[in-house]
Amino acid sequence: MPSRTPLAAVILAAGKGTRMNSALPKVLHPVAGREMIAHVLAAVSPLDCDDVVVVAAADDNAVPNAVAPVRVAVQSRARGTGDATRTALEALGGFEGTVLVAFGDTPLVTSETLARLVAARTRDNPPGVVLAGFEAPDPARYGSLVQSSDGSVERIVEFGERDDIDRPVRLYNGGLMALDGSRLAYWLSRLRPDNAKGELYLTDVVALAREDGVRVTVEEVDRDEIMGVDTRPALARAEALAQQRLRTAAMEAGASLLAPQTVFLSWDTVVGPDTVIHPYVTIGPGTTICEGAEIRSFCHLEGARIGPGARIGPHAHLRPGADIGPEARVGNFVEIKAARLDSGAKASHLAYIGDASVGEEANIGAGTITCNYDGFDKHRTEIGAGAFIGSNSALVAPVRVGAGAIIGAGSTVTNTVEKDAVVVVRGETRVSPGAARRFRARRAARNS
Repeated sequence: MPSRTPLAAVILAAGKGTRMNSALPKVLHPVAGREMIAHVLAAVSPLDCDDVVVVAAADDNAVPNAVAPVRVAVQSRARGTGDATRTALEALGGFEGTVLVAFGDTPLVTSETLARLVAARTRDNPPGVVLAGFEAPDPARYGSLVQSSDGSVERIVEFGERDDIDRPVRLYNGGLMALDGSRLAYWLSRLRPDNAKGELYLTDVVALAREDGVRVTVEEVDRDEIMGVDTRPALARAEALAQQRLRTAAMEAGASLLAPQTVFLSWDTVVGPDTVIHPYVTIGPGTTICEGAEIRSFCHLEGARIGPGARIGPHAHLRPGADIGPEARVGNFVEIKAARLDSGAKASHLAYIGDASVGEEANIGAGTITCNYDGFDKHRTEIGAGAFIGSNSALVAPVRVGAGAIIGAGSTVTNTVEKDAVVVVRGETRVSPGAARRFRARRAARNS
């Protein structure tokens, strides 16, 4: 069996993204709850690369921090994709295997597509350069791939020079490349800034390879995968495409999305079979919804775990650390943060449960709050199994309510409540007959 060809991935992420009109580097804008460059790194990960290098701009600390511990090569000044690739190759230190070049602003690229480009470099008589090409009725500003009769690529013609093409064009340049690392440094050294921007273009490597008698081939890919995002409208389109993928995957795995176009998922959302998600639900990162759960309309879930058969909403807000047990119920206008509801527990409406544990079959009445924050520290509330917390109660943490205890409506609880105890904390009721009439008479006399 032939030995495996070494593989290095280079991810270009030094672009300013000025068309985004943002202080945030372009590649750090999120799609489906994760930065674009993190999507690209995740697509590269299964390829088992020997090395991965991200190219960042000299004045950019945000990208290196975001991709750590991945190695970063700094492009001293913006001189184009060819210079950026040369910067990465210097960091790779004489690497001579296959160099895969990807872009940090293509969040929809898949591992399968990247793997096809790499695989094309391992065939018998492998090409020196493998390009990604796509079909498009409107190629926008993408370069045209001029191909020979055998399908190999002769050259890439940029958008403004298409009048020079003497044959039909079917495929356009998708940007991704897999290149022979033993030749790449030589090709990069021969790049010249002979263009309107005065930059070094990596695409010019194609013509140099052909000059050297090296074959250049193309792998056809889905246009959506190689869509670069450098404007807000493009970011919105990438989000829409990512959501379409996520929704389809959830439904194919057995979930029912009653109005899929109104449900927004995150890149890592886990949805179990026989889950039902109603319209207008937003699910942030870190959320798992187990088998048979139901998420009703207008819920926002983030960093939460929903147990089997649990029912959430409508209008519920589950924040990070919310852990909802099997068959538990969280109703309308209930907010839960860093709290566990055990099996069968219920908080049906208008409650805040934070930094708490709620035992099996406990019931939390409307208007109940766990007062978890004293202005400096967070404190926990423990509510035992089968406890009943009456409406409009305030549990001032740290506090514990024992199993089976009953808290009367309107109580403010500051001390431990023992198992099966009944606690009612209310102020003295004073009634003054006729006082309201006398009050109004005094005010009327004062204003006359």
